Amino acid sequence: MKKIIIPFTLIALTLFGISCERDTLDEGPQLVDLFADFTFVEGFSVSQKSADFAAGEDIVFNAKFNKLASWKITITGLTSGSEKVIEGVTNELNSSNAKWGGSTTKLPLFKLEDCAVDFWVLEDSTHYYDTVSITGTKVNDGFLIADFESGQLDPNWTGFVQSGANMSFVVSSDTTAAQGDFYYDMGGAVGWDYLIGLIDFPASAYGVTTYPLSDNADNVYFNAMIYNPVGITNGFFVVQFQEDDNGDGKFTASNEDGYQFEIGTTELKPGWQLISVPYSTMVVENQNGNKTLNPDKILQMSVLFLADPTSGYSQAYLDYVIFTENRPLNP
Repeated sequence: MKKIIIPFTLIALTLFGISCERDTLDEGPQLVDLFADFTFVEGFSVSQKSADFAAGEDIVFNAKFNKLASWKITITGLTSGSEKVIEGVTNELNSSNAKWGGSTTKLPLFKLEDCAVDFWVLEDSTHYYDTVSITGTKVNDGFLIADFESGQLDPNWTGFVQSGANMSFVVSSDTTAAQGDFYYDMGGAVGWDYLIGLIDFPASAYGVTTYPLSDNADNVYFNAMIYNPVGITNGFFVVQFQEDDNGDGKFTASNEDGYQFEIGTTELKPGWQLISVPYSTMVVENQNGNKTLNPDKILQMSVLFLADPTSGYSQAYLDYVIFTENRPLNP
């Protein structure tokens, strides 16, 4: 058998090369990151004490640690009770991971108000507290249908309310509104019909013939904030959309399309919550037109509040009805 002889110098050079390559590899956190006592390299701070989010300003939270750590910032509106949570596992807080542009994690939306800022690091027992002020609230992109902030129903909207007991289809105001100061209170007891009441939002109320939305149903989202009172479980909303397929400026069920979706209060938690529904998922109410979901052809939207007539009184609140495109509303 023929022997293969490898020069010793080649072996040495090869081993030296492997050794050098290993020295340059990043094989995870250094031991100091894993076992060192946690300390702040730079203390917690805020970039500014007030922000006009409507003008595009942001508040950035800053801090540096000597190791990776789990941290959490909770911002709470002192008037609204709104809450924003920012959290992560890093060794630094900066504009890439701890920037606030006025958005909300938990409804209601923030108001013009002072906010408490609470900051914790799991590896540290110290709790840091600060305050910031909102001088302009975040502006949401989209086609706003209703926020009820005029304190009354738009006279260009139309509606119907049954003549039942304890009917309360009114615009109300208190600190619990999901957005701003006003919301629409829908409630009552009707013993002979499922329908308690409804409100229509025609495109003409906004000075247009059809809603100014994309023609791509996958890109359009219907968003609304609904309040489910504690103990009320028998109500449900039906939201209907009438499309003007032939462009004659009116809806005719016999030759045009209508779509809808339904959500019951049993599907909702008590309190305010945001619902966001892609228009492409709407179900057929009637389909006698082009048989295609066309959000750009919506002539009118209607919100109906219903309950089983044998179930007694039912109630829910409606606020901040808005269409967004490309993604659900990020409040």
